[in-house]
This record gives sequence, C-alpha cells and structure tokens, in this order.
Amino acid sequence: MAVDQGYLEHIKELLSPVEGVTYRAMFGGYGVFHEGDMFALISGSTSTLYFKVGDLNREAFQAAGSEAFGRMPYWEVPANVLENSDQMQEWASVAVQVGHITATKKRPT
Repeated sequence: MAVDQGYLEHIKELLSPVEGVTYRAMFGGYGVFHEGDMFALISGSTSTLYFKVGDLNREAFQAAGSEAFGRMPYWEVPANVLENSDQMQEWASVAVQVGHITATKKRPT
C-alpha cells in the first residue's frame, strides 16, 4: 500500500526547515535522508512517520510511549511532536544526528 500523498506533502512541509532532506520511495513507503544517510521513514501501510532512534534519543521516545517499527531502529513520532513545529525540528535534528552516527558507509576499495 502506498503512502497517502497528502500525508507525504504534510511531512515534507514539517521537515522543510531541515536543509538537505531528500525522499526516496522504498517498499511502498518512503525513506527520508539527510546528506545520503537515512534518518526517518514513512510507512506505506499506515502513513506514519518514524524517526531513527539511538542512544541520543531513545529515552525521549520511550517516555512518550512511542513504539518501534517492527525490529528496526525507527520509532513512531508522537502526535504531539508532529503538532508542534519547534519540537518537530528538535526531534528531527536529533534523528538526523543518529542517522549520521549509525550510517553504514561503503569503504573505498
């Protein structure tokens, strides 16, 4: 099932203050990247935004009662964060950092 295009446009608008964000269709949803490193995903089946979680932001997601996207290190962005542009930018910024820290880079041969 594909992501609702209205939801995708809404997420793009919310993340527009973060420079260098790109989107790529993947498995019925979208991967969200910053400078080539994935930091978020949008589920195609539920049209839900998930941010990448690591040591820098895990506690905030747990405190908010968020749940992981299966066994992946992406957790649902809480509704109250989606509705508050300042919080959204803070959470997105940390997710971008986590995405860069945890990125698997191909080594030059």
